[in-house]
Amino acid sequence: MYWFSILSHESYKLHQYLKTFSYSKKLVLTALLSALAAILQSTGNLLPGVGYFISPFATAPILICTMVSISFGLQSYVLTILLLILIQPSEFFVFPFTTGLVGIGIGIALYILQRRIAIIVFTSLLLLGGICFLLYIVQFPVLGPIASKSLSIKIIGFIYIFSFIYSWGWVELSRFIFKKWDKLMGKK
Repeated sequence: MYWFSILSHESYKLHQYLKTFSYSKKLVLTALLSALAAILQSTGNLLPGVGYFISPFATAPILICTMVSISFGLQSYVLTILLLILIQPSEFFVFPFTTGLVGIGIGIALYILQRRIAIIVFTSLLLLGGICFLLYIVQFPVLGPIASKSLSIKIIGFIYIFSFIYSWGWVELSRFIFKKWDKLMGKK
């Protein structure tokens, strides 16, 4: 039953809370979270070593903006891409097809699919598509020397397993964040 449980309770409460914000407050929140996502994504190049562990957290601001609404999530996604062009052009290739895509994917999946396994599979397929697009179409070495540029079912299988585990981790982390947020809102 773990895989088929519904995860949308906390995210729905967060969405209802964020819906009460005025339009200008939502825009400011989107702009701030987009700047935070761009900074987090840039840490991979700005702080070699430790930055690679920080940069995946660029997914969280995009996910929170998507919880405001899908349109604000997409606005945040595009704004972060534009900021990355200015701050760290090399991350411009990575963010739209990996961390940003995971944030948008989980947010949309929480609205539509609601079940854990469906959310994880949907997001992992998006991430697989993004990574394969970068590797095989753009020829950008997003995984470094681990994956070759020649198309291989074995490599795609490993990428999907990684995408599934990565998406699963983000779904559980977002659920943890939403539960903490719900407890904070309950204290007010």
